Amino acid sequence: MVSGEVAALDDPVGESLRGRHAHLARSVGAAVSYLPGVATFSAVACERTAAGWADLARLLGPGEFADMFNCPVLPPPTWEPVFVLEGLQMTWSGNGRPPGPSDAPDAPDASDASGNGVVELGADSVPEMLDLVERTKPGPFWPRTPELGTYLGIRDGGKLVAMAGERLRPPGWTEISAVCTAPEARGQGHAARLVSALAARITSRGERPFLHVALSNPAAIALYERAGFSTRRQVTFRGFRTP
Repeated sequence: MVSGEVAALDDPVGESLRGRHAHLARSVGAAVSYLPGVATFSAVACERTAAGWADLARLLGPGEFADMFNCPVLPPPTWEPVFVLEGLQMTWSGNGRPPGPSDAPDAPDASDASGNGVVELGADSVPEMLDLVERTKPGPFWPRTPELGTYLGIRDGGKLVAMAGERLRPPGWTEISAVCTAPEARGQGHAARLVSALAARITSRGERPFLHVALSNPAAIALYERAGFSTRRQVTFRGFRTP
């Protein structure tokens, strides 16, 4: 992997919006953001910081929310802080359990003892996905978020009990996100199976999986480490309200 592709992880939102997610982007000057209903993530060009924040305020409008991925420079004091969250950015190194064909959706051996298999979730599954997100709180997820990439799920008796999907897509990489399991279905390895299935898809395209996780969630960090992910760097997520 060339150094430019690794550097793309320093600004995964901006790199995604200016590249493979350009069809889901809106921009003003040095600022770029996802379309409403897709995601609240925004980015400003670091080399044009002052102009970038002004451009972002014009892009989003007054009193709107800006979700920033590890922006190295804070906005002007007129911007209202909403949250600060410390986390890790992790990349798949291939040193854990390697993803393989059996992790693909609907593969004959991709089911657990109860017969629940990994399935691809389409537009008709969005209401169920939103309900699962509301119950499990894996992070930002909106009605159009599934347009960012492929989402996989596991059903129990027809009910969606676990899911995970693809989110940011900087050059050479795809982020695994929205990994969640309903409380009544935890402890059955659903999250690990979904992460492996997504990693198999991503690596089959010649890309590398990466993800973000809160430092306050050691169980998730341990799960990702077992799956072959290692920490690239610590990150700080911040949310602001425009003036």
